[in-house]
Amino acid sequence: MKQSLHILHLEDSDFDAELIEATLGSEGISAEISRAQTRSEFEQAITSSEPDLILADCSLPSFDGMTALEIAKRKCPEVPFIFVSGSLGEEVAIETLKSGATDYVLKHRLSRLAPAVRRALNEVEQRAERWKLEAQLRHAQKMESVGTLAGGVAHDFNNLLTAIVGNAQLALARITTDSAAREHLQEIEKSGLRAADLTRQLLIFSRKQKIEPKIIVLNETIRAFMKMLRRIIGEDIEVDFSECAEMPPVLADPGQIEQVVMNLAVNARDAMASGGKLTIQTNVLSIDEEQSRARGWSRAGRYICLSVTDEGVGMDDQVQSRIFEPFFTTKGEGRGTGLGLAVVYGIVNQHEGMIEVQSRLGQGTTFYIYLPVQEEEVQKPDRRIKAELRGGQETILVAEDEELLRKLAKEILEGLGYRVLLAADGEEALKIFNAHSPDIQLVMLDIVMPKLGGRATYDSMRAAGCRVPVIFMTGYSAEMARNKMQQDLGEGFIQKPYSVQTLGQKVREVLDASPTYRAKSSSEFRALSSE
Repeated sequence: MKQSLHILHLEDSDFDAELIEATLGSEGISAEISRAQTRSEFEQAITSSEPDLILADCSLPSFDGMTALEIAKRKCPEVPFIFVSGSLGEEVAIETLKSGATDYVLKHRLSRLAPAVRRALNEVEQRAERWKLEAQLRHAQKMESVGTLAGGVAHDFNNLLTAIVGNAQLALARITTDSAAREHLQEIEKSGLRAADLTRQLLIFSRKQKIEPKIIVLNETIRAFMKMLRRIIGEDIEVDFSECAEMPPVLADPGQIEQVVMNLAVNARDAMASGGKLTIQTNVLSIDEEQSRARGWSRAGRYICLSVTDEGVGMDDQVQSRIFEPFFTTKGEGRGTGLGLAVVYGIVNQHEGMIEVQSRLGQGTTFYIYLPVQEEEVQKPDRRIKAELRGGQETILVAEDEELLRKLAKEILEGLGYRVLLAADGEEALKIFNAHSPDIQLVMLDIVMPKLGGRATYDSMRAAGCRVPVIFMTGYSAEMARNKMQQDLGEGFIQKPYSVQTLGQKVREVLDASPTYRAKSSSEFRALSSE
């Protein structure tokens, strides 16, 4: 309950008004009481102020409590309304409750007043808390749905981009340096890679892009990034970084954290067209169970709070409710993709953190990023150096339902010296494998195919005793692919869009690592990519 309440009291008796105020004070309820005696005074008071509670006599010389109740329910339905009357029969009391009154207290039993007030205000707080949690749940469900859609869109885009980028790279490898078409092909490749970066951002938003976390001190990561950030933001924006003195470590992907800071800073710059100050600040705070529930956080504990504040135009409530949706933007056409804050939201969620925003029109905006403190030491991941691009003479079965991608994979792999067998789906792949199994050293399976998908095809091969290494391909991220496959993908996974270099390295890596099929020979061959 609030420390000091604002109570609107409808009462014509000076004595009763003073007695009720004294009763509340004696029970430790501090209140500022506005008194009304007529309808006009009541309507003016309820319109001009925001009462926390309304107390009303049932019968006044020129006004009645039931009419006051109707007015209150129309103008402030969430405010508790308690009748405090000298005489209130049982039937009338029941009628007041049916009409929407919160409670009733008889004046000769004012000992009930303080408990009734506390109970009414607690119910209001509980309703407000429930509404807030329901709103958080609706928002989380909405963002989850949008994330699923974004992940699906990224998958389809990645299939198309694999064909675009791969064919552009193959063409570049086959034309002379002075060809008139070379510059056009380079632009196609460059645009395809930019589009692939957009799909990567969609996957980050949908929490389907794997992060590579390590133990970092947030101050050090941001401090090292400040020089580049100032160049990006421009000279007309003053950038101030205020560091917390004692900073515990967090488990985070430093590149992703830099992405968060950059996206928020770029948004802040765009909100300060005439210049201003951008303040980046770090703090450490502890969140208890009650605060965790109120904010919708997954767990209590210690957090690093990273705040980014601008002095820009600010946002209204309607804009704030949509800022984390992909492709939502208030900027003009051609001034952004609308993915900046969506990516921030996805990164923070992947780090098991929380993001909050405070903003008002004309008063700037502050984003608060909360990252859990890393209390336990974590082993550093094994870093493997990718093998140089080498080819071979093995036979590879490729199952891919997209014709363009089948042709692309065939051309890349045959250019590296491999023999390639193609299948349009899982059923065709099994037929080809059964006919040529002694000669096949590697199978590449698209995870999602008509008739028979990658997982079912893989299971059929393994059930028949086949131990040929398998590479799974997909336009989904590794996380989404694991969920669809319901198994670990191991090292045999390649995500679209892949480049000539990426595909060649992955194939050679898996073949060389296979205990069953070792490369019989290896030879030098011409590089097909300029990477």
